[in-house]
Amino acid sequence: MRVIIKADYQQCSKWAADYVSYKINRSHPNSTHPFVLGLPTGSTPLGMYQELITQNKQGKVSFEHVATFNMDEYIGLPPEHPQSYHYFMKENFFKHINIQAKNIHLLNGMTRDYEKECNDYEAAIRKLGGVDLFIGGIGTDGHIAFNEPGSSLSSRTRIKTLRYDTIKSNARFFNGDITKVPHTTLTVGIGTIMDAAEVMIMATGRNKAEAIKHGIEGSISHMWPISILQMHQHGIIVCDEEAASMLAADTIKYFKEIENHAS
Repeated sequence: MRVIIKADYQQCSKWAADYVSYKINRSHPNSTHPFVLGLPTGSTPLGMYQELITQNKQGKVSFEHVATFNMDEYIGLPPEHPQSYHYFMKENFFKHINIQAKNIHLLNGMTRDYEKECNDYEAAIRKLGGVDLFIGGIGTDGHIAFNEPGSSLSSRTRIKTLRYDTIKSNARFFNGDITKVPHTTLTVGIGTIMDAAEVMIMATGRNKAEAIKHGIEGSISHMWPISILQMHQHGIIVCDEEAASMLAADTIKYFKEIENHAS
């Protein structure tokens, strides 16, 4: 596991965006072999998206031959709903870059056949040769995508009922009205994420510190889904000082020394 510890949110966002651009450019994608990128929603990746938009406009990276697969979507929210992840991605990223619409993949929360939608999503990923880099955030309880504590560590894309704590937390996006928060979602599985050639998890803020501690120093457990990243050959955690605040001093020293030597 590679752990990048930066001073604050802005530095984490810049590092993550630079890494995404580096991986895309290094792969030399084309129309028949696109670079496949797994993407998250939420507040954590917004800074990264803003930096990638800037780099795209400056000609430092192109998304013309990049295919994307988002992690999840609420069931029952149409794409034009302001809190749907379709809407989030369009407004905060896709409409600002030179990505082709045919290369954008998001789960359809309005489908009537959840099993087919999930199976088709997995098939679409396989058809493109798998995800090259899957980016995600984590919840305070260590969940990745909507794979909450207790989720199978080998789970695939599926329908998922949300815990009350998650619904309560997400009410802030629905004007604080918990009754408006969907209780079910479609989400990629932990196994789906772990199949990617690389996985990069972003975490900032002191409220993510316990999850980061379990993810890096704890035992692998489905009660802390982030901990499965320890099993990935190319797993990266990008966090700020506050998110790393519960790690042992020796752990922080170890990872910082590695990065300082590498640079």
